[in-house]
Amino acid sequence: MQTNLSEEAKKLPRAAEAESILRSCVHCGFCTATCPTYQLLGDERDGPRGRIYLIKAFLEGEETTRETQIHLDRCLSCRNCETSCPSGVNYHALLDIGRDALEAHLERPRNERWLRAGLRWAVPEPTRFKWLLKAGQAFRPLLPAQLKDKIPAQILPAKARPEQRHSRRMLVLEGCVQPSLSPNTNAATARVLDRLGISVQSISEAGCCGAVDYHLDAQQQGLDRARKNIDAWWPAIEAGAEAIIQTASGCGAFVKEYGHLLKEDPAYADKAARVSELAKDLIEVVEKEDLQPLKVNKDSTLAFHCPCTLQHAQKLGGRVESLLKNLGFSLTAVADGHLCCGSAGSYSITQPELASELRDQRLTALQAGHPDKIVTANIGCQTHLDAGSKTPVRHWIEVVEEALD
Repeated sequence: MQTNLSEEAKKLPRAAEAESILRSCVHCGFCTATCPTYQLLGDERDGPRGRIYLIKAFLEGEETTRETQIHLDRCLSCRNCETSCPSGVNYHALLDIGRDALEAHLERPRNERWLRAGLRWAVPEPTRFKWLLKAGQAFRPLLPAQLKDKIPAQILPAKARPEQRHSRRMLVLEGCVQPSLSPNTNAATARVLDRLGISVQSISEAGCCGAVDYHLDAQQQGLDRARKNIDAWWPAIEAGAEAIIQTASGCGAFVKEYGHLLKEDPAYADKAARVSELAKDLIEVVEKEDLQPLKVNKDSTLAFHCPCTLQHAQKLGGRVESLLKNLGFSLTAVADGHLCCGSAGSYSITQPELASELRDQRLTALQAGHPDKIVTANIGCQTHLDAGSKTPVRHWIEVVEEALD
């Protein structure tokens, strides 16, 4: 694709990166076949190729309207298109650049600004989110259906974590919403890894990975959270921590990008690269260990929903499924497992209609084999699917831990 960036676009910090990505696209259209929003809406501008053209037109100085922002907002950032792209177009990076530049060019309607500001105020702060969630649960029967859908009726409490007694140590990111919405996930992780001879350490100063801010029009705030996490983890890294585990694949995908996103920051570039190197999704840790200590009572049939951030962003599709089968679980076949459930971080709140339609499609496929439980690897997918599911939806590590003999 030929490009001719405007003088204004050439001043953008990531102008060269945007131009390189644009030029790598060959217009083939393979991406449209796997794009969830294109499949739902049938509009070229709601597929990756169309959005690339919209970003290109904007960066080349063509007049851009609110319509462009709407089509970019509808993108789930699921990165399915990257998996299917034969040219290796780094679409999600171009989308981030285009959204950020457009945000400075166009003012959003007031209701959208308030919604996004409210999400950035509440979601990345674990204590604040916890109290808001408790208030929501107390008044849940009185809430509108759309808001009630976001608040779980019941949350399983966390069990005790084992003492740190092993010479092998790994850090774990607690995250922002998972401690409130699924507090037992990291506790189960600590107990399973303890059986494998690994102690898990949580650093209280490390909080939200930064993805919420970064993808809601506040990229610099998101990067500031990344810097804060790097500072919090660094002493433990220097002391020999083997890895930084993420039990939410959405967080993992973003932490693995720290090195790229901060490569121009002289104070953090090297540290960010090291953190991204140490960042591991939980499956990357467990699958490499001797699994003999994990003797499970395999009395349930599972359906696995592979989050987009696991299969398309981190390229770890099929790995959890293989582990579960090796441990003796029965897994049902799930049609179109490459498609997004519609959670996509805050997408289910900012684009509720599309998110609900995508969720219904995924649940139809996941429940077709009549599993006892649906398991996944990301808190967003877990809560989004569970809100509309007749079958319980859990994190896979909790189900493994419960089945241990």
